[in-house]
Amino acid sequence: MAEDFNNNIEEEEEMTVTLTLDDGSELECVVLTIFPAGERDYIALLPMEGEEAEEGEVYLYRYTETEDGAPNLENIEDDDEYEIVADAFDELLDEQEYDEIVGEDELEDE
Repeated sequence: MAEDFNNNIEEEEEMTVTLTLDDGSELECVVLTIFPAGERDYIALLPMEGEEAEEGEVYLYRYTETEDGAPNLENIEDDDEYEIVADAFDELLDEQEYDEIVGEDELEDE
């Protein structure tokens, strides 16, 4: 009997992406989130190994999907666009931290 492997994947499992860097090396990253900023969607990636991972450096890319649903990442070339995206990501982090703090406070009150 064939089993549906998708049912065996835990929802908590991290999605990863392997980036090919300009020097040809590959870097495996965890997908933190896909989020909107301005008129586009962007993706935040956190390296899993190396100096970038230790420093908590996050990579931001333009995110689109092809007609068949395959992800497509593009570099953000424009400094102004990057600032908008970085600010949106920072706001997202602030909201998440706020939600975690509020959630902890509610648990303490019970």
